[in-house]
Amino acid sequence: MLTFDPDQTVGDFVRQKPARARVFESLKIDYCCGGKISLARACEKRGINLDVVLEAISQNDAQADASTLVDVDKMKLTELADHIEATHHAYLREELPRLDFMTEKVSRVHGDKDKRLFRMREAFVSLKAELEPHMMKEEKILFPIVRQLEASSERQQNHCSSIANPIRQMEHEHDHASNALAILNESTDGYTPPEWACNTYRAMLDSLAKFEADMHQHIHKENNVLFPKAIQFEHAS
Repeated sequence: MLTFDPDQTVGDFVRQKPARARVFESLKIDYCCGGKISLARACEKRGINLDVVLEAISQNDAQADASTLVDVDKMKLTELADHIEATHHAYLREELPRLDFMTEKVSRVHGDKDKRLFRMREAFVSLKAELEPHMMKEEKILFPIVRQLEASSERQQNHCSSIANPIRQMEHEHDHASNALAILNESTDGYTPPEWACNTYRAMLDSLAKFEADMHQHIHKENNVLFPKAIQFEHAS
């Protein structure tokens, strides 16, 4: 475990690595308004073992720094669909509510200083509203068709004439998502915090940057790997 200074303020812990906000949120340690007290004092107030918190911070840092790239091109159709659900859909279901709360709070509190935060908030709300039904359509319609294709050696005729039709719709929705991500990036100067940004603001930007990176990987795995392979598999059946 890395060596941390427990007398360092909670706010400074998050300032150094905003992803640590997740640790403090899970433990209900206030890193924003209550960020000026030391980590040791914060743990004492919450009745939490300091060593447990330090270990959680260490693990969080390691996970944040570790590479999560996998060779999806080597996966079979079912394996890849399962991977996308377990990795990217699961991530979105956990992260979207958190980002919804943070973007609302930051835009409401700091929008008077930077009007672009209202545009950021509007883009996120629109994107969230599209992503939730998008994932459901993939999980309930498209991915089951993909699994059926691979499970049978015979051409499947129990879906919409061709798998290309639902794929085309998913790709269209991916284009909308990419446009919204561009707005999030542009309206926050590439997720760069202003000097006056509070810890919640900084944690939000860090989370949005990770959200964009995950979405890019997510869309890439579908548009460039899963979808072409599924169409090719259908044509060969």
